[in-house]
Amino acid sequence: MRASRYRARIRGILREERGTAVVEFVVLAVLMLIPLVYLVMMLARVQAGSYAVSQAAREAGRAYVTADGGEQAGARAEAAARIAFLDHSFETSGRLTIVCDGSPCLRPDGQVQTTATIRVPLPLVPSFVRDVVPLSVPVTATHLSTVDRFRGLP
Repeated sequence: MRASRYRARIRGILREERGTAVVEFVVLAVLMLIPLVYLVMMLARVQAGSYAVSQAAREAGRAYVTADGGEQAGARAEAAARIAFLDHSFETSGRLTIVCDGSPCLRPDGQVQTTATIRVPLPLVPSFVRDVVPLSVPVTATHLSTVDRFRGLP
C-alpha cells in the first residue's frame, strides 16, 4: 500500500516536470552560443587584419622596388598598400612605413623595409565604450624587399 502511494507521488512529480528539459536546453544553448559566435566573429576580424597587413607590406615593398624612379616609388607603394587594406575592408585605419638601408633607396642590391600596421576594432562594441577603454587589437607585418642587382641607378 505504501509503495503504491510513493509510486503515484513520483509519477505526479515527473508529470509536472515533463518538457522542462527542452526549455532548459534551449536557454543554456543560447547562453553558450552567443559568446561563442562573438568569439568567432572577433577572431575572424583579427585574422582579416593579419592578412591585410601581410599583403599590404609585401605588395608595397614589391611596388617600391620595381618603380622606375624614387619620386614615384613612394606613391606606388602607398597605392599598393591602400588596395590591400581595401581588399580586407580596412578603409582608413591602415598605415605604411617605408625605410631604406641607404641612399639612394633604389640602388642595386639596396634593401627596402616596408611595415604595415593596422588597429582592428573589436566587432559590435559601442563607440562610447571605445572612448573609455581601447578595444582594438594592433596588428603589424614587415617585409624586406631587395632591389634588383642588375638595375641601373635611377
